[in-house]
Amino acid sequence: MGISKAAFYYQPKPISKKQKTLLDSIDEIYTKSPFFGARKIVIVLAVMCGIFVGRRKVTSAMKTLGIQAIMPKKHLSKPNKQHKIYPYLLRGLKINRPNMVWSTDITYVRMNCKYIYLVAVIDWYSRKVLSFRLSRNLDGSFCREALKAALKKYGTPEYFNTDQGSQFTDKKFLAILQAKEIKISMDGRGRAFDNIFIERLWRTVKYYNIYIMCYETYYECEAGLTEFFRQYNDEIPHQSLNYFTPSAVYNKDPYYRMVS
Repeated sequence: MGISKAAFYYQPKPISKKQKTLLDSIDEIYTKSPFFGARKIVIVLAVMCGIFVGRRKVTSAMKTLGIQAIMPKKHLSKPNKQHKIYPYLLRGLKINRPNMVWSTDITYVRMNCKYIYLVAVIDWYSRKVLSFRLSRNLDGSFCREALKAALKKYGTPEYFNTDQGSQFTDKKFLAILQAKEIKISMDGRGRAFDNIFIERLWRTVKYYNIYIMCYETYYECEAGLTEFFRQYNDEIPHQSLNYFTPSAVYNKDPYYRMVS
């Protein structure tokens, strides 16, 4: 099966309670203020949390979490140099219907003793979460699974936008889009706001679910997020959608068509 004995028998070492507290605190500060860099987070940790660490420690923790301050800068990300990078196609584009633009991204989900990864695919017009997957590692297969699930259930978008992460520039991921003749768009370097809708989704997921539920296991987290995304799509009215739900906008329900 192509799996080494070392990989098969490997047992991940749980992080210490002190390190977990630091990572959780940085995660909360960043979610609230994603424009904070390591220097400001050091100050907030000391003043608000009573945690005294240096900038290098915070920088290392931010790398572990895969986060960085949202601001234009050179060399913000380092994608796989062997992978092809596509231009950003959505600037100035009027998005006026469902299935015109989809996008995806990855974030961390904190649990009691560790972190796991969450990927989601959303429709930009309606903000509807079309699919999601969790993973214990970043090998990229869970991103492909989420994409395939969205395509199978909801059809084909005209554009698909991602960042320049290696999971999304991988040939296997791009081949799925190319087979459907979907136009591929990627965020420019240093332009975190190019994919702003899914960045807002992560903020909502963390404040309204993850920080509250404090999941203990992978399967508990999966079940909890499945129910949350159902509520997010079908029950929670969104101010940016004139207080309609994403599902109502995506499906263009009769009442939505009457008032829109």
